Amino acid sequence: MAHDENKAFLRRMPIFVGIGESQLEMLAAGSVRRSFPRGRSIVAEGETSQSFYLLLSGRAKVQRSDSEGKEVILAILGPGEFFGEMSLIDDAPRSASVITIEPCDFIAVNKESFKAMLASSTDMCLAIMRGIVRRLREADKKIETLALMDVYGRVARVLLDFSETVGGERVVKGKLPRQEIAKMIGASREMVSRVMKGLEVDGFIVPVSEGRLLLRDKINLYLN
Repeated sequence: MAHDENKAFLRRMPIFVGIGESQLEMLAAGSVRRSFPRGRSIVAEGETSQSFYLLLSGRAKVQRSDSEGKEVILAILGPGEFFGEMSLIDDAPRSASVITIEPCDFIAVNKESFKAMLASSTDMCLAIMRGIVRRLREADKKIETLALMDVYGRVARVLLDFSETVGGERVVKGKLPRQEIAKMIGASREMVSRVMKGLEVDGFIVPVSEGRLLLRDKINLYLN
């Protein structure tokens, strides 16, 4: 029963669109479904990699920390995204930690099944490569943002990246803590709080409920 359920979940993942039944069978045979509460570390920076993960629901942050405990958030993952493939490909320790920021459901595929699937499927190799390239492009955009924009521009970029179109308006639907924004843009929590207050006073953002923000179109001015 668990095998069939895992196969059904895998079939619905965007990365596996067009993948043959034999590859799905191989992955399902080596996979388990897991649920994690908010604040749980799924993988830890520096540890040996044993699994490839696919996020079914919830959100998780990818972060690194230095010897003094200072943290930086590299990415936020949502449903349909995956992680853990890099360490399985090059057998190096994990380069970052992944921590849930809300309750999450995952499918974990063991190392042997993941590598066997890559060896048997050119389409799967290309799908993984596309995912890695997408992350590289996102990293390039983040580097550009940090290098060329002031703190207002960086905060605006994060808010827009996390927003959705609802009724023709841009809305940040989930709660986005100031501390998390600070870790994404290389600023202090206090600075982010001042910038958010300034954006609100000047009418660039409008709080509409607990943790929910309406973004006015003029916020794009900070990206120019």
